[in-house]
Amino acid sequence: MRLLLVEDEKRMAQALAELLRQEKYEVDHCADGLSGMDAAESNVYDIIILDVMLPGKNGFEIAKETRRRGIRTPILMLTAKNDVDDKVIGLDSGADDYLTKPFMTKELLARLRALSRRNIQSPDGTLSFGDIALDTGTSTVACTHTGHSVRLSEKEYRILEYLIANQGQILTREQFALKIWGYESNAEYNNVEVYMTFTRKKLAFIGAKTSIKAVRGIGYELRCGDV
Repeated sequence: MRLLLVEDEKRMAQALAELLRQEKYEVDHCADGLSGMDAAESNVYDIIILDVMLPGKNGFEIAKETRRRGIRTPILMLTAKNDVDDKVIGLDSGADDYLTKPFMTKELLARLRALSRRNIQSPDGTLSFGDIALDTGTSTVACTHTGHSVRLSEKEYRILEYLIANQGQILTREQFALKIWGYESNAEYNNVEVYMTFTRKKLAFIGAKTSIKAVRGIGYELRCGDV
């Protein structure tokens, strides 16, 4: 799971990033509001941890702008302020949860787990779109129409998970490269195309009418055929 941490306090950011990486999260850090806004707009993150008081652009502005642009990534807002009005402003700006500094690390981790479950996951641990169901526990995808299923590789799983989580949107090759391989990877865009082909073949293998469509010059989107 990839997280964006937008926090300008250096020691706090280093401590949080280390904690989260120990918990097997992939973490990208921005130390100001402007770079944080740019990163949030990439729409490659599963959760955004957002401080309120930031140089350049504050957390309220970032949350409001991401929602205005249709980005649905869950946002956990951090602040030293404990005023009820600030919490209301944060939630009204588009944040999904609010945590006041100082906080216990176990509470932070619990809130992150809760936010990760809020996506479009059903109680039985699947992500669904059209006639496909992605099992988050076994990394298999099943066709509800034919009853067939197949196991996915790690990257195939993450591609399909990303598409389902952003259903109705066209995702670019750049977004897939950042989401699946990360900022520090040397992966080229043809890697995206190769694994996209693998994932398409898996959907065809199980007889799914749901398919991954290429939008010329833009990227890919998940489309549901007639079942």
